[in-house]
Amino acid sequence: MFALDIQGMGKSFKGKKRQVVEALQGLNLSIEQGEVFGFLGPNGAGKSTTIKCLMGLIKPTYGTATIMGEPIGSVASRMKVGFLPENPAFYDYLSAEEYLLFVGGIFKMSTALLARRTEEMLKLLELWDARKRPMRGYSKGMVQRVGLAQVLLHDPDLYILDEPMSGLDPLGRALVKNIIIDLKKRGKSVFFSTHITDDVEKVCDRVGVINKGQLLALDSVDHILQQGIEGYVVNITTVAGLREESFVTKSDLQIFIQRAISNQCLIEKIQPRRKDMEAFFLEIVAR
Repeated sequence: MFALDIQGMGKSFKGKKRQVVEALQGLNLSIEQGEVFGFLGPNGAGKSTTIKCLMGLIKPTYGTATIMGEPIGSVASRMKVGFLPENPAFYDYLSAEEYLLFVGGIFKMSTALLARRTEEMLKLLELWDARKRPMRGYSKGMVQRVGLAQVLLHDPDLYILDEPMSGLDPLGRALVKNIIIDLKKRGKSVFFSTHITDDVEKVCDRVGVINKGQLLALDSVDHILQQGIEGYVVNITTVAGLREESFVTKSDLQIFIQRAISNQCLIEKIQPRRKDMEAFFLEIVAR
């Protein structure tokens, strides 16, 4: 059973002059249990449309999808997913603590469990000191962290996050990445959209690139980075004690190493030079 299984899902809107806009076109995508999947695309590519369809905020024009084997839109599927929208908005007269207690009540969590999980999430997301303050006084980054706290609260099997690191400072971004890595270690599934390639490269198992409503590429992050190796930067120390750095192509590496050894050079470091995730993304979108 897939954590998330999308079959032929599409969404059409009527745009200006009643022209039909295909925001999403026949998307087929399956996410394994325990997998972290990055949904990468430029602004307006169809990332948020996909997520809104999955979460029932809009109805897909055609196609189907399941969450942990349950059809999207069903109560059973809602109990198994945690959702963070791109721009979370809450009842700002509530404090973070009050809001989490409200959310936990919706998921019918027991009083003891809810109290314990609320404290854990507030401390994890560094909101403990501000837990009694109304959220109208929170910064954008703090509001984003409240959103993450309510996603984690009921410990679902699947996490669907729309731009989860938006509005966060470098410390906040590092915290979210660590949370995602921890969720993977615990066997949870994470599906998150972003247009920041570094986020995908650091935490994802696989990545899908979407543009203009179409899935253009789907591959593992390791394979993309391995295929992107252009050559190697080799640092050696000669017999005379001189340190040299050379760029060697993939095809010439073996010959270079044999020649260095025969000349009694000490090989200090071999470092691959590769195209990163950003280069892969730009190539796909430009093509």
